[in-house]
Amino acid sequence: MTPTAGPAQGNHRATYREVLAEPRFRLLFSTRAVSITADALRITTFSVLVYSSTGSALLSAVAFGTGFIPQLFGSLLLGSLADRLPPRALITGGYAVTCAAALLLALVRMPIAASLAVVALVSLATPVFHGASSRLVAQSLKGDAYVLGRSLNNIAGAGAQLFGLALGGAAVAALGPRRALAVSALLYLGCALAVRIRLPRLRPAEYGGTPGGAVGERGAVRASLQGAGLLLRGRTVRRLMLAQWLPPAFVAGAEGLIVAYAGERHFAPGWYAVLMGCLPVGMLVGDLLVGRLLRPRGRERLVVPLTVLSGLPLIGFAAQPGVGVSSCLLLLAGFGYAYGLGLQRPFLDALPPEGRGQAFGLLGSGSMTLQGVGPVCLGSVAAGLGTGGAIAVAGGAVTLTAGWMLTWHRAGREPSRTTIPASTTASS
Repeated sequence: MTPTAGPAQGNHRATYREVLAEPRFRLLFSTRAVSITADALRITTFSVLVYSSTGSALLSAVAFGTGFIPQLFGSLLLGSLADRLPPRALITGGYAVTCAAALLLALVRMPIAASLAVVALVSLATPVFHGASSRLVAQSLKGDAYVLGRSLNNIAGAGAQLFGLALGGAAVAALGPRRALAVSALLYLGCALAVRIRLPRLRPAEYGGTPGGAVGERGAVRASLQGAGLLLRGRTVRRLMLAQWLPPAFVAGAEGLIVAYAGERHFAPGWYAVLMGCLPVGMLVGDLLVGRLLRPRGRERLVVPLTVLSGLPLIGFAAQPGVGVSSCLLLLAGFGYAYGLGLQRPFLDALPPEGRGQAFGLLGSGSMTLQGVGPVCLGSVAAGLGTGGAIAVAGGAVTLTAGWMLTWHRAGREPSRTTIPASTTASS
């Protein structure tokens, strides 16, 4: 059974050329790719800075995770602002605040606790401006173009993250961690200026807001909690969010064990890096092929089979395979990640127009949080079953998730859209 929230609206297959021809998407796409590069550079460099200052591996790991975990709380407490504030000011302000935080870490020698607090506070706001950006993309791209837009964002995001990690290593080696943080600040500043100059000023009706006064803090928090509760209580939206949260969380848990698995199997030095690269390479290939070659209904029919493909190869690690077989299994698992493309249109169709920004922010922050929790949980399993067994458990969990998705009812047997109460917003 196809897990969809509603019938596909047409079966026209868009092209990447059509998607990139949309000026607003092109601006948001390019600035997001640059900001992901800056994120990877900032996060890894900050971890290096904390480790060089303290010598503590634990604090270095906390520094790495501090940029991710608070995002869920930010989405729950402030997520409604993505729908209530003007997007140009919100997105520009988000990049500007992140720039200021990176510059502060680079220039001011603060206690470690204060530095961690700065990163955590910025990450609280991240779902708000990311949600506003995703909402604008959904408004700019219609039908299958929206799905390919998400595909392009996935591809560029993976590539930008890899480039940011490489750039971080080179920048730290050449400039030191503090100057490397300043480089990330310059990248954020470029994104802020590009959005401020090139994104048109939108009236409330153009981005879904309603005219009114500025939003107070208590009103924003109350509206955010109420909106998140309504979104998650809606069965269709909840299912589609869980379907986009759970498989990546389990696979991220498996990915976090690759280094330990290579060590247990006594692979030659450096092979762990090859194995870790197989998942993102498989993801890139899967997104390109599934996004470009299949029509919308074909992608939606393949959601469950592709989900199975992202989990089933990982079960093979129970047999403790060598380097060659392990690489092939991880490539196949990465290819299966393309299952998410078949969920994009049903998810968008299930969202209330007045709450899309908050929903996108919640989707992203929930995914980031669970992908941070996954490695911790699988690490505990590995203590009893070994790393190969724990990776196999992750694959089994993904496969069971696919089985759950197979039981979904078709649209029409349940409400397809949740209603978020209208709220006031500042004018553009």
